[in-house]
Amino acid sequence: HSAVHVNFGSVLDTDGKVLKSREGEVIKLFDLLLEAVTRAKAAIDEKNPDLQGEERERVARIVGIGAVKYADLSTERTKDYVFDWDIMLSFEGNTAPYLQYANTRVRSVLEKSGIDLSRLTEPVMLVEDTELRLARALIWFADAIDSVVDNGFPHVLCAYLYELSRQFTRFYESCPVNKEGVSEEVKASRLKLCVATSNVLEVGL
Repeated sequence: HSAVHVNFGSVLDTDGKVLKSREGEVIKLFDLLLEAVTRAKAAIDEKNPDLQGEERERVARIVGIGAVKYADLSTERTKDYVFDWDIMLSFEGNTAPYLQYANTRVRSVLEKSGIDLSRLTEPVMLVEDTELRLARALIWFADAIDSVVDNGFPHVLCAYLYELSRQFTRFYESCPVNKEGVSEEVKASRLKLCVATSNVLEVGL
């Protein structure tokens, strides 16, 4: 094995000051993650108050811990970044909760279809502009992975997943899947795009 030096920027507080562990200004990772889960619970209570019990606890851990990890990885590692709870736990913008919510939306579309997805054999038809843009975004996944492996910049993958989610949102808004009047052929094609999107988001995350 050969050792490679990988340099990182600093983590700043919301006042722009560098957080320095040797000066006792930084909380321990364990406490940080607990705080992230607690704040995620508050966000869930606001966005989905019907979610309760063990499922609420499970989702809070996924959202909270995922938010911290993603905030660290989504910034180019050589640059400084501001540690801001409000930004990292936001359901808008380039954040883990936004991507997680995007995948939840995709899975919801698939579940509502009532179709055995393993039996989808029809070809994908790229007719609408948003279908074409989503398909183009999907095929760039391997290149994003290769770039991270070759250059050690995880933010490239994060940026890719964010762009994929944005393209899916545009597709979702302009290309109905389960709506009445959509032919079975078109529905099957769009469901396959949804399956591919969910697979890439889950593997990427």
